[in-house]
Parts: sequence; C-alpha cells; structure tokens
Amino acid sequence: MTSEKTVLITGTSSGLGLATAIGAAQAGWTTIATMRDTGKADALLKAAAEHDVADHIQIKRLDVTDPESITACLEEVIAEHGRLDALVNNAGAAHIGTIELIGVDEVRTAMEVNFFGVVATTRAALPHLRASQGRIITVTSVGGVVGQPFNEAYCAAKFAVEGFMQSLAPVAATLGIDVTVIEPGAVASEFVANLNLDLPTTLAAAGPYAPALEAYIARTRQSFGNAQTPTDAATPIIDALTSDRPPFRIQTSPWARDFVSTTLADLDGSAVQALTSTWVR
Repeated sequence: MTSEKTVLITGTSSGLGLATAIGAAQAGWTTIATMRDTGKADALLKAAAEHDVADHIQIKRLDVTDPESITACLEEVIAEHGRLDALVNNAGAAHIGTIELIGVDEVRTAMEVNFFGVVATTRAALPHLRASQGRIITVTSVGGVVGQPFNEAYCAAKFAVEGFMQSLAPVAATLGIDVTVIEPGAVASEFVANLNLDLPTTLAAAGPYAPALEAYIARTRQSFGNAQTPTDAATPIIDALTSDRPPFRIQTSPWARDFVSTTLADLDGSAVQALTSTWVR
C-alpha cells in the first residue's frame, strides 16, 4: 500500500476511530479523519505527532446525520486527492434505556446516528469506491449480533447495519468493492462515558425497571473494566483495510468471537436468552 491510497474514516475524535486513523496512516494510507466537531481534533493531532504520521492525516468535518456535510466532505476529498479507496464507517453513539421509559423519539435519534448515518455515508461514497474498486469497512458491534438488555435502540441500529451490509456485500462485489463489518466487544474509550449517565437520577426514574437496570449497569461497568484498548481493537480494522480479500465479518478479540457465536450457532434463540437474562437478575 502506498500513500496514494485514500481512506475516509468517520468518528475519529477519540477512542477506536482515533486509533484507526493512526493505524491507517502508519500503514501508508492518506487518511481523511473526519468528526462532527473539528474543535475536538486535539487528541488526534497529538497522537499523529507522537507517531510521526501527521503528514498522512487530514482532518475534515463530517456529520453523518447531515447529508450536506457528507456531500461536502466527499467533494473536497475527490477534489484534493482525486480518489477514494476505502470508507471506514466508525461514527456512532451509545444509548441505554428501555422502550417504555425512553419513547420512540429516542429510538429514532439512535437510529439516525448509528444506522441512517452509515447508510447515507456509504451511499455517497459508493460512486468513488466503484471507480477505485475499493472497500467499505463498517464498525458495528457484538451488539449487532447479540441483542442486549436496555440496549433496544442501539442494538436495533447495529442489527440493521449488519443486515444492510450483509445484503449490500454481494451486490458491491460484482463491482469489485469489498464489504466488511467489524464487531468489537467492550473498548476502553469515551464511548460509554459520552452517555453522561446520572445513575441515581436514572434509577429513580426507572420505576419497576430499576432493579434490572442497576444489575445491568453493574455488569457493564465490570466488562468495560476489562475492555480492549482502542489500539488493539483497531488492529483488525487495519488488517481489513490492507489485506487482499478481507472476510465479511471480523471480531476484534477472542471474547468477541465467542460471544457472537452464541447467536450465530443459536438456531432457536434460547442460548442468547439464557445468557442475557442473567445480566438483569
């Protein structure tokens, strides 16, 4: 791979997106690192300098929920670099809540960021990826395979992304475009912290759901205490970016592989229900 290859990555201000931008630049790619608020680029700029890849990284604004922002960013990339060889859909937002408490509007908001943002960005990038016979790499989650308590909106969006990409993959392949989904487990980043969850207030408002929610949050905090580092989780993304023929589905750790296999080998759904029911008791 040479610096002539260009990749656009969404959601690079922190965590997995930041680590992926650094890894792509280290692999020799011209890396278009995008974020909704470029005022939050300091951490990426610092990391790029520390890893001596600042010359390979260009920061641009892209809000995946704003079609005009997506179009403007891609037009700039093509005008400045003449090509796009890969898209990494990484931008997303965590969401905790159950449907009776959060309402439909919150579900729609979660879907806009985590699903429709991926759809819109992918659609805009496809003409350029057809020209380069490039690839689409989309960060979903183990939550896109295994539904998890108090994550109805988030998992619904990630399941939708997996279905969208699995359906797109054979069609895109006829045009020389590879499609891959990346399924991380817990990643030590600001992703969950960005929920701004006020636990006492949240539990007080949870009514009859409070005991189950408290059990779930305790379990989740423990799992994130043993999370992968963003750099470790980004390694399979860079492998998918640089390999000749990446597979469709990649998990970022042995734990993630074991976890998603619960569903993939669970024909009647009982194994997943048996597992996740223990998280709320």
